[in-house]
Amino acid sequence: MKLKEKTRIYCPYCKKHTLHKVSQLKPGAKRGSLKKGSLLRAKRRGLGRGYGNLGKYGSRPAVGKFKRTIKSSKKVSLIFTCLECKKKHTGKIPKRIKRIEIK
Repeated sequence: MKLKEKTRIYCPYCKKHTLHKVSQLKPGAKRGSLKKGSLLRAKRRGLGRGYGNLGKYGSRPAVGKFKRTIKSSKKVSLIFTCLECKKKHTGKIPKRIKRIEIK
């Protein structure tokens, strides 16, 4: 999808339509999973050891083919910067798109 670098939209701070600069929101840094700690706690409690049905800590069924595929498009979040008051606010494109080009 192609978007213009500047667009005229409503600014909630100025309370009027003004020219805004459009930029794409970048994803933040990913946090590590906390699963390791929970597995260590379960191991120390003695869960998943011994014979018989291990319940939650037993073997898992094979994953289906559909679950191994990923989505190829995303809903893009945009940042609009008002050129009058320099305040920023966010907006979304309501459609799923594969790529975005801001010119």
